Formats: sequence, structure tokens, C-alpha cells
Amino acid sequence: MALTPMMQQYFTIKENYQDCILFYRLGDFYEMFFDDAELASKELELVLTGRDCGLEERAPMCGIPYHAASGYIGKLIQKGYKVAICEQVEDPKEAKGIVKRDVIKIITPGTFLDDNFLDKGSNNYIMAVTAGKDRYGLAFCDISTGEFQGTVIPLTSTALDNELSKFMPKEVVVSEDSTGDELAQRWKVLVNVRSVEEAVDSGNVQSYFKSFSGGYNGVVASACSLLLSYLEETQKTALSNLTHLEIYNTEDAMALDLNTRKNLELMENIVDKTRRGTLLWVLDESRTTMGARNLRRWMEAPLINRELIMRRLDAVDAIYSNLNLLEDLREALVGVYDIERIVSKIALKSVNPKEMITLRNSLSKLPAVKELLALVNYGELSRLHKKMDVLEDIHTLLDASIRTDAPMTMKEGEIIKDGYHREVDELRDIRHNGKRWIAELEQKEKEFTGIKSLKIGFNKVFGYYIEISKSNYSNIPEGRYVRKQTLANAERYITQELKEMEDKILGAEEKLNDLEYRLFAEIRDTIEVHVERLKNTARIIADIDCYQALAKVARDQGYVKPEFTGDGSIRIREGRHPVVEKMMQKGEFVSNDLTMDQKGESFLIITGPNMAGKSTYMRQTALICLMAQIGSFVPAKKAELSVCDRIFTRIGASDDLAGGKSTFMVEMSEVSDILLHATGQSLIILDEVGRGTSTYDGLSIAWAVIEYILKEIPGAKTLFATHYHELTALEGQLPGVKNYSVLVREVGKSIAFLRKIVPGGADESYGIEVARLAGLPKELLQRAKEILLRLEKKDHRTAEPVLEKPAKKGDLQLGLFDFEKESFLEKIQTLDVLNMTPMEAMMTLHQLHAEAKELN
Repeated sequence: MALTPMMQQYFTIKENYQDCILFYRLGDFYEMFFDDAELASKELELVLTGRDCGLEERAPMCGIPYHAASGYIGKLIQKGYKVAICEQVEDPKEAKGIVKRDVIKIITPGTFLDDNFLDKGSNNYIMAVTAGKDRYGLAFCDISTGEFQGTVIPLTSTALDNELSKFMPKEVVVSEDSTGDELAQRWKVLVNVRSVEEAVDSGNVQSYFKSFSGGYNGVVASACSLLLSYLEETQKTALSNLTHLEIYNTEDAMALDLNTRKNLELMENIVDKTRRGTLLWVLDESRTTMGARNLRRWMEAPLINRELIMRRLDAVDAIYSNLNLLEDLREALVGVYDIERIVSKIALKSVNPKEMITLRNSLSKLPAVKELLALVNYGELSRLHKKMDVLEDIHTLLDASIRTDAPMTMKEGEIIKDGYHREVDELRDIRHNGKRWIAELEQKEKEFTGIKSLKIGFNKVFGYYIEISKSNYSNIPEGRYVRKQTLANAERYITQELKEMEDKILGAEEKLNDLEYRLFAEIRDTIEVHVERLKNTARIIADIDCYQALAKVARDQGYVKPEFTGDGSIRIREGRHPVVEKMMQKGEFVSNDLTMDQKGESFLIITGPNMAGKSTYMRQTALICLMAQIGSFVPAKKAELSVCDRIFTRIGASDDLAGGKSTFMVEMSEVSDILLHATGQSLIILDEVGRGTSTYDGLSIAWAVIEYILKEIPGAKTLFATHYHELTALEGQLPGVKNYSVLVREVGKSIAFLRKIVPGGADESYGIEVARLAGLPKELLQRAKEILLRLEKKDHRTAEPVLEKPAKKGDLQLGLFDFEKESFLEKIQTLDVLNMTPMEAMMTLHQLHAEAKELN
């Protein structure tokens, strides 16, 4: 049996899109067949049916209405699939045989533009990777905003992971010689492999980017070209929203590796993977989605140029110092929507009329924002004021041309304003008067026939008709009506008069819809010429929004403007952890001081029990430094800082079982990476180094790490938390080492963590007491004390068994407090000896004597 012509066409098209789910347009539906249908029916919970296709068995088939396709496509994209949209590409009226169809766009996780599925506060990046002899070339693009960046990095998986963690691409395009399979497995992203020889074209890059920052060549040019060719292949249109290529150097910003981003919880909470409880959650007081994305970019790449840092801090300070300006800016920015993404849709010809009205409304807010900037006549805000283009001509065009109540669809009319175009007004008048004429005709026919239920209706198949119910057939005047359609309980008729008016009305309706669509396309294309102007203004609005957001947070949380010194020191007075503080009741957080320099106190060894606040203290130091270098005020009474080129953290326990790495192996790999890349200007946070192995092995490694940092990375400022109290002996032996500990006190029968960091080392870790607070059984804690005593009295590695029999009460370690003795003493202290009779005294003494023997 031979395939039907339609199925032959389907297979011919599908052959070129094997890696996509093909949405094949049939009438008002997108249909899927065979494997695509079975997959889509499962993922979208659609009913799987069948269709005769010329083969012995019916073709599995499922479909969706074309007007509801966006939601279904979004679900598939979120699951990591690619969707090819196949449309009719010729007018069915002019087709000879089957209507020609072709794929007009491929939608992928990295090229999706539907606002209902995109995170408004995050970029949606797609990435390309090419490998050279000793370097990777990387290119990143967010097609929804028009951003395009490229760089080169060392040819290592660690360097690649660190850069991916900054951009978090939804899709990766790799050359055939790159590590595509490895990336797909580690990052769980859709990876597309392309032949670099076919894709790379240096002229391709130049044709898009007439100007760019920095130079580019070699592997980065290959990566940019590879990505551009893939975008052209999927979008099947000119990418006129891509106007600027930024070639960046990873060393021009503070480097934050994957572990540091995770450990400091900059964007994502470690526990539940949400934004709550992160630094971004604290700082994001933005009023626009453009500002929210911009703040995220600032946090991903803190500045290391002191002049640029101070420029941002001064801008925040100008708004912070003027409460009226801050409140007015926040109010003015409320109505500014996502200009960046609307502009990209204009360039990609996917914008709808409703979004044009949104753009118009956003542009109407710009003059007020510019007027507010004029109040600050110095620094960064003054520069932004001078550069800001309020785009009055574009606003005027949109205000004059697009109806305020314009629909989302483009081919059903009601887009163009009355008075904008003469022919639109004429056709609209015909349509309006024609409908009024229809209403008048209906009333006239009711009066003529005496049939009160008579009505004139319309549908797309039969046009206008006069409908008369079955019970009124006897009242139909003979020879007046021509039967058009028979229904179960009615007949539909047409008259010559109604037919003539139908031709006039429908002709005007069709012409009007076509004309409005053409005019809308002209308006869109006119605005497309000004894409670069629109993008520049959007970037300025994003910067202004970030400055006011940081000023708002500083006022609300009591932050101060940091100062930057050139002596390599960090001096923080009453520093606080921004996230922990916000999650606590106001005034509950215990602040702490910190002083470090590159000589006398460059290495702080911090001891104390678990839960006492060591980790919080170290993290807050890192966050304060990072916040200052993005241009934010910081949570402290005063902060004098030096610019850090990198922040490293080694905190917590984790494994990589899939990669064959134990917890201790992961820990050592992270420490190794820190020691390899840290410099004298770096800030290093190390928590419990060596705890993943035996005591003496771990202690030896921790000791050696301290010596290595002090010797090989002089000047690196390091916070080192540990339970190896033996390391506190290094103070005085190694230059730069200072001991600090967390104050702990007994309050009644409980431990009080005072959260205060003080000079000197801790003598105890109080682990058993912390275990008691966690609720471990009393008998277990008792036994732990016995074992601890014996371990402290002898070398636990000897062959002699530990505790052949339970220890006596008197052999126990003197803990932070002894509950039974404490209870005994309390009982004695409360005795009312003077009011006892001799007999009562004797009996009480006998009881106390017995209890005392039990305690021993």
C-alpha cells in the first residue's frame, strides 16, 4: 500500500527534523503522528487516536487546537524537548493538489519566548562551546533580551562548570569534538551537537555585530559563529535584536566558582532550591523585570575595579540620602514593563498588539524617570540622565496607531486606532453600518412575516442567514425566501437583498482585517529600525532600578556605605549576616567585629561548638565583601574593605557518587582547586578541613593546608573553622595566624550560644552537649561520655579494647555541666535545716547519704 499524499508530505518534512516533535498544521489543529504522537500524548495527557495513512495500520495521531498551542509547547519545552512548527506556506485557494507546508520555526528550551513560561527575573541563556588546543571558546545568548557574550576559558571541566554556574543555560550547542555527553549528564540540559566546520563562518559574526567590546578570534569566534548558525537554523528569520557582542575576560570580575555560589546561597537556597533565604531574596527590591535580571547579573560577576565599584556606591548613596527621590523613583518605575523582551519580539516578528500597548505604556513613564535623575547633577546618575533617550517618537507612533484595547491576536482586526488610516476608517464604517442594516432588516422581516422568533445569524461556513423555527413554517411568505440550510428544528433562508449586503459586509471585514494586519506589520518594522535605541534605554532603566533597589534595602535594613582602602585589610565593625538577620526578629541577630590584614592577621583559626555561629560569621564576611563589590551598602556599623579578586568557600559535606567521588574526595578536590587558584588578594573560607577522614590524617592535612596558604599564597585572607583544637597552637608559631572562638555559657541546665566571636581558642567542642540539645536518648549520651573519657585517657588506636566494662560514674568526663550532681546540690541548697525536727534531719541525712553513694 502507498502512503497518502498528505502523509508523504509529512514524512518528507519530518525527515529533516528527527530530533523535534513536529507540530503539523491541519486546519485549526496541529497534529502529531507516529512516535511524536505517542510521546506527546504521554507528556501532554492527550487522547491518542489514529488516522488512515495508506499503510496497513492506522497512524497513531493526537492533536491540539492551534490557538491553544502555546501552553502545550511550553510544557514540552520545560521537559527538555524541541518542537518544530509546520505551517501552510501557500494560500489553499491557490494550491494545486495538497497545500505546501514547511517548518517556520523550531522552538527549544534556549530559544523559547513565551512570557508565561520564562522566569521574568532571570535570563534564558543558550550556550555554545568549542574546544581549541588549550582553551574552550564560549558564547552565551539570551534571545529574549538580545544579549550576546563570548569568552575563552582554560580547557578544564572545572573552569567550564564555573562559567556554566554563572549563566545556567537552558540549552547547550557543542562542536563535535567537545564534551557534549558529559555536559548533558552533569548539568541535565539539552545538548545539541553540530559540525563546527559547517557552522563556523567568521563573516556571520561580523554581519550581526558591527560594534563590540574587546577583540575576538580563535575559539571564541568559533563559539559565537556556532551559536549564531544554530539560532538562524531554529528561528528561520533575521536576528535583528542581536546588535552588540560583548567579549568579556573572566579575570575582569570577581571569580565565583560553583561551590562558592552554592555555599553562600547567592541565588538558590541549598535546602529547597527556592529563592527565599538567599542573598538575592534580600537585595531584590527592584520594580522592573529588567532591573531584577540586571541585579542578578551584578551578583554573578562582582566588580574588581575600585573606580567602578565606587561609581556604583556613589549612585546608591545619592538615592539613599534623598528619601523623596527614592520613593518617587520607585513610583515612576512601577509602570515600566519588560522593554527588553518586547523589543526582541519586535525584531523576531513575534510581538502581538497587546504587547505593543504594553511598550507604549512603558515609554510613557520614561520622561518622569528622566526628570527625577535631573535632580542629581553628579556621578553615575547624572551620566545616565544625559544618555537616557525617552523615545518620544516611538511613543507618539504607538499612541496614534494602536488601539488601547487591542487583542493579542493579529489577524482578527480591532488593532488600528480610528483616525490613523483613512481606508481603515472607511471599511470600519461599512462594517459598522452593515451590521446596523442587518439588525434593521431583522426587525423589518419580523414585522412583515409576523414571526417574532425570526432571527438573522451568521457563521463562517454559510455566511448570513434568516432562521425560522419549525412551528412557524406556515407563516413563511411564498417565493420570498430561498432555502439555504435545514436543521432539526428550523430552516435557514437567504434573500437577494441579504446576499448583496453579505458580500459588501464580508468583503469589508476581510479587507479590514488584512489591512489592519499589514499596517501593524509596518508599525512593527518601523520600530524595529530603532532596536538599538530601545535596548540602550532598557539598559539604563535596569541600572537605575538596581541603584534604587540597593538604596531601598540599605534604608530598610540599616546598612552602611563601605569604604575601600588600598592596604589589603578588612575591618568590619558589628558586621551581620544579611540573610540570617532578615529571617530573625529585629534586633535578635548578634553582630561581630572582624579585623584582617595581609601580614599580622591574615589567617584566623576559629574554634567553638557546632551551632555556635562559626559558619555564619565566616559567611557574613564573604557576603559583606561580595555585596560591597556589586555596589551595595553592607550590614555593619562600619566597613573598611579591600577589593577581593576571588572568594572561595569550602563548607559542608557532599559527595559525587555518580562521578565516583566520596565525601572526603570531594572535599580534597575543592581544597585543591582553592589552593591552585587563590591569590594574595583572595578571601578564603574553609570549614572543617580534614574531617572526612581519621583524626590524625585530618589534623595533619588541616595543619599542612594552613602552612601552605601562609607560605605559598602570602596575603590571602583566610577564615578557618575547625574542631581540631591542636591547631590553635599555631598562633605565635606561624606569622599571621590568630585564634578566635565563639563564646558559650551554661544557663541553668542548658547551653547558651552567645554568638560572639572573641580572641583566643576554645578548649572544648561540647559535641555531646550539643547532641543532648538535639534530643538524643539519655542512655546514649551517658555511654558517649564514658567512651570519650577513655579515649581521652589513652591512644584509641592501640589494640586494647575501649571500655571492656561500663565506667563508674566517677570516671566520666566532667562535662559542661553534670545534671545528676547539679540536681543533688540543688536539693541540699533548698533544705530548711532550722525548721527540721531531729528525726526529720536524721532521715534526710540518711537519704542524702544513699544518693551520694549512687553518684560515686
